[in-house]
Amino acid sequence: MQYIRKSEDRGVANFGWLQSKHSFSFGNYYDPKHMGVSVLRVINDDMVMPGQGFGTHGHRDMEIISYVTEGALKHDDSTGNSYVVPAGDVQRMSAGRGVTHSEFNASSTDKVKFLQIWIQPNVKGIEPSYEQKSLPQQGALTTLVAPNGENGALLINQDASISRLVLGKDESIHLVTEKRLGYLHIIKGQVTIDGQTFKEGDAFGIEPEQTFSVKAEAALEALWFDLPAS
Repeated sequence: MQYIRKSEDRGVANFGWLQSKHSFSFGNYYDPKHMGVSVLRVINDDMVMPGQGFGTHGHRDMEIISYVTEGALKHDDSTGNSYVVPAGDVQRMSAGRGVTHSEFNASSTDKVKFLQIWIQPNVKGIEPSYEQKSLPQQGALTTLVAPNGENGALLINQDASISRLVLGKDESIHLVTEKRLGYLHIIKGQVTIDGQTFKEGDAFGIEPEQTFSVKAEAALEALWFDLPAS
C-alpha cells in the first residue's frame, strides 16, 4: 500500500449550493502530492442543494463518470442528451473533441450526492458520446465501466475499469492487481486492511503484483479502480 488518501485530508469547497471534497487537485485546490493516480485524474465527492446545480460549461478529451449515491441528477448536453440519473445509476460522458453540458439536482426538496470521476482517455478528438445504465449487483464486485463494455458495463476510452464493491459486515474479498495499479475509494462503511482501518471517504492505492484482503467491519460500498501501471 503505497498511497493513502484519508477523507479529512481532501480538498474542500463550499459554495452554499455545492459542498465538495476533492481527492485530487481540482479548481482552487492544489496539492502537488495529490494530482491523481495513473489515468485517474478527479474524484469529487459532491453534494448539491435542492434545485441547484452546475450551469452549462464545456469539456474536451476527458472520460467523465458520475455515480449517484443519493437523490437524482439532471443531465443535459449539447449533443441532445437529456436524462435524470437516479441513485445507483452510473453515467459516462466522453467529451471527445468538445461538449457542453449542465448538471442540476433533479429535486426541488432533496439534496443529491454523487461522485464525479474524470479519467484521461487514450484517444483524443473523438465524437462526444453518452451512456447511462442501472447495473444490478453481481456478487461482491460488479463492473460498471470497462474498455470494451464487458459484462454489460459502460464503455470507456481507456485501458481502465471501475467496479462497485459491496460487502456485508464481516464479509471479505481478495483483490489482485497483477501488473496493474489498483485504487479503492470507500463510499460508505468501514474496512480493515493490513491492520489499518479505512472509513467513508478514505481511499488507498495498490502497487502492481500485490494481493490483499478487504474485510468489512460494517456494510461496505466502495469503488475499485483497475488502472494501467504506466
